[in-house]
Amino acid sequence: MKLDAVDAVVIGSGAGGGVVAKELATAGLRVALLERGRLQKYSETGHDELRSQRTTVLGNAFGPDDERHVRLIQVGDDKELRETLPSEGSYGNVAACVGGGTFSFGAMAWRFLEKDFRMRSTYGAPDGSTLEDWPVTYEDLEPFYTKAEWEIGVSGKAGANPFEPRRSKPYPMPALPYSKEGTVLRAAAERLKWHPFPIPMLINSVAYQGRPGCIRCPHCVGFACEVNAKNSTAVTVIAQAVKTGLCDLRTECVAKEILTDAQGRATGVAYFKGRELMEQPCRFVVVSASATESPRLLLNSKSRLHPKGLGNNHDWVGRNLQGHAYSGAYGLFRQEVFDGLGPAASIAVCDFNHGNAGLKGGAMMANEFIRLPYLFARSVRPPGAPRWGLGHKQFQRQQYKRCAGIKGPVQEMPVFTNRVEVDERRKDYWGIPVAKITGKRHPHDIEAGRFIADRAAEWLKEAGAETVWKTVAGKGSTGGQHQAGTCRMGVDAKTSVVDRYCRVHETDNVYVVDGSVHVTNGGFNPSLTILATAYWASHHMVKQQGKVKA
Repeated sequence: MKLDAVDAVVIGSGAGGGVVAKELATAGLRVALLERGRLQKYSETGHDELRSQRTTVLGNAFGPDDERHVRLIQVGDDKELRETLPSEGSYGNVAACVGGGTFSFGAMAWRFLEKDFRMRSTYGAPDGSTLEDWPVTYEDLEPFYTKAEWEIGVSGKAGANPFEPRRSKPYPMPALPYSKEGTVLRAAAERLKWHPFPIPMLINSVAYQGRPGCIRCPHCVGFACEVNAKNSTAVTVIAQAVKTGLCDLRTECVAKEILTDAQGRATGVAYFKGRELMEQPCRFVVVSASATESPRLLLNSKSRLHPKGLGNNHDWVGRNLQGHAYSGAYGLFRQEVFDGLGPAASIAVCDFNHGNAGLKGGAMMANEFIRLPYLFARSVRPPGAPRWGLGHKQFQRQQYKRCAGIKGPVQEMPVFTNRVEVDERRKDYWGIPVAKITGKRHPHDIEAGRFIADRAAEWLKEAGAETVWKTVAGKGSTGGQHQAGTCRMGVDAKTSVVDRYCRVHETDNVYVVDGSVHVTNGGFNPSLTILATAYWASHHMVKQQGKVKA
């Protein structure tokens, strides 16, 4: 079915697509916002730990459903591809619902540092890596970081992080208070002569923009917020976009391909609503489907002028898949350090993001989000600890409130062979070629991970932990919850997919706005940078694409 034309089709309603839809609609453009998942409410999942908190054994609370969204994954050093479902950890699942990952994320709100945009200039590229500088600087994005913090809502303490670059405004809300664990760790970090500070969060610490402050329940990361104090795009910018009357939010719509004309320009999007194939004509397209699904859509959008997929004439779409090589440590204390107050992740240090001898970058370190009992039993055990039986139960009872964790999202080195492709032989429920994910981490990621794990263990020992064990990311394929890099931003069309404004080099009316465009992924959770980049790109779209109405 062919529909009436709109100005723009935005594919995906997460951090990138939600912002773009709002900016375009408030500028007077007609927008069709396509989301493959549903509009969800807290009441649908509640505090269901077995479905929500990083455990998908009973299915994905926020989608996608298993059977229709299979992928082919190369797991670890195994060169064989394996069909993988969203409920399996190696899938690299991102929530499929209105708000995308922001609906259930942990909500850390980090600005990247100046050096994060200049990694190659700062360190040089290690052998086997495609490490490069961004074509934009921190100063370019600073006003848009500020806009994201104030429009969407971030709580924090300006000036508390001595490594943070210049900011034009303070945070709009005060920082959330330290948990009991955070208080213990703060004193220890200060004794180590480090610089601890409260984590900036996309969570209301006080009432803000008509929504209440955080009630500090323990069901945060992996859950919907019961009072809408967590600032997902679903309850902020998307709600504003729909309110304009110019943004049509269409749920349970699966994009098949971007349609192009004889000159290679986009003319619309073909998508499935149920099993019915729809055609939505438009003047321009914005792809914001995640760093795995966005390249998949581009690669599946083939034509005479784009035989390898849209924007892929130089074979860069899907390349350089990155995530974070999470590393850190856990510690067991004699006293209880857990008070049950969310979001629990409350304290961080940035002493080791850069300037580490022999390393290129590093990571911020923060205490972990609350690990509810099932997740704790599944993933937090020192080496040799029993995993079942009486010993397992005793550990769970005795140590649950005495355990603390510190982790760092280690900045990964981009690698050309870490990639998302499509497999023409394996089709999904709608007959669309599935994503095929292959590759493994650069050796430097493991080296940096060991360094960060050592620092995390040092911090826990100083805080009084009696038993400490370290965790370091494996060598296998990357691109999990912080996936990025597959449609990188750059000046040269031969070595990047989009320009500095997120517009595809080869097609002047198609944009990619999500973590795909990140040249590097920083040593931080990337949500705020995706939001800021979306505001930056939208500003350009309104100027360039908003001039002539359809």
